[in-house]
Amino acid sequence: MRLVHLDLKGAAPRVSYLEQVFPLLSQLGANGILIEYEDMFPFKGELEILRSPYAYSEEDIERIQQLAEQHKLEVVPLVQTFGHVEFILKHEKYQHLREVERFPNSFNPHVPDTLALLKSILSQVIEKHRRSTWIHIGADEVFHLGEGMDSKNWMSHNKGDVGTMFLKHIKEVLGFLTAQYWGLRVLMWDDMLRKISVGALRGEGTGRQRWHLGQAPQQHLLGVHPGRHGAQCQQEPMPCPVGMWVSGKLEEPQAPSCCWHQRPLAALPAEYDHYSVLCELLPVSIPSLAICLQTLVNGGFTEEAKTKVLDVLGLESVQLEQSTCEGRGAFPGVEIYHMVEQVNGHLKESILKALEEESAIKGWFSPYHRKRQFGNPRNMESFGSKVLKLHEDWESLVRDLRAQLERIYFPDTVEEWMEENVNPYLDQLRDLVRDYR
Repeated sequence: MRLVHLDLKGAAPRVSYLEQVFPLLSQLGANGILIEYEDMFPFKGELEILRSPYAYSEEDIERIQQLAEQHKLEVVPLVQTFGHVEFILKHEKYQHLREVERFPNSFNPHVPDTLALLKSILSQVIEKHRRSTWIHIGADEVFHLGEGMDSKNWMSHNKGDVGTMFLKHIKEVLGFLTAQYWGLRVLMWDDMLRKISVGALRGEGTGRQRWHLGQAPQQHLLGVHPGRHGAQCQQEPMPCPVGMWVSGKLEEPQAPSCCWHQRPLAALPAEYDHYSVLCELLPVSIPSLAICLQTLVNGGFTEEAKTKVLDVLGLESVQLEQSTCEGRGAFPGVEIYHMVEQVNGHLKESILKALEEESAIKGWFSPYHRKRQFGNPRNMESFGSKVLKLHEDWESLVRDLRAQLERIYFPDTVEEWMEENVNPYLDQLRDLVRDYR
């Protein structure tokens, strides 16, 4: 399975854009889509509180699956069942289910309501994915596990540790899935399991749930970083009678606010968590994603893989070290790719240069002059035309960028991206032009 992980914590694309992207993914070698809906799923009943105002409709969910089927992409829904549940635990209604009261990151596994809530969430998602033979239960980065009073009491009374407690909760989730959905195979991330001894895994592995630590996790989920995780995953393979697989996690980018495609491949698009700023947008990530898929298909970034990437994306060349591509491109969202490249590479630099290096501005149009609204027209005219032209050029590009973003994304994503990546710099220029006029 070569799965592309669509992490919809942030910048969830409109279904109309997925109609363009899915055939491209199939062409590049993907055969499945791992969809982490979070608040983009159309939860019903008591769970409706979890829905984003821009959540997909039930018809959208069905359309996504039809598109996937049309392009031979297996859909694997991902429901976080332990950590990364800020979209749930941020609500007052569910605060009592937090491991640590102050933090909305992780479930308290000792409160009966936790498993009851998870059963409801899993049931609604699975019900809308009856074609799927796999489900992913997340279970990565369960921050603060063991720090809550209930967990401390449990470990004390049961002479257990955090690892045993983690496995106990996962077994309860798996018990529900295997009882209710016979034949449904389960995936989970491997990072928490890597902290647990093989002996502990064997101890918890009696009965139907056995932990399969595969020697080649790359086969199960695209996005493995073998240099970092491979050795630990290869310790002792064990049989897996019911299809419980663990999948490696790719190392995440160093900065959560990265807007350019600096990571090889991870969740696309994404935020670090429900509260963080957006990472790179999906159209910006497509060249990187194409390279990763073709590298996986060919066993390396061979000349054949490179040729395929350039041909499919309509590019002239790719520079891996510089994270840049040359050529007009012909992939969905390529206009955004080029405009974000301009914003990332030149917006801040050009504006700061104009504001800080122009001696006439510093000498005759300082904050003092601007606040009191006076200045010498002779000196102001020496920089005015240059600043007005710079302002006009950037406003024109940003208008075009906004129009393209609105075709692909919902209003909240467009506003957030602009406020994070454009306005901090362009607003400075806008203010200067307003005062100049």
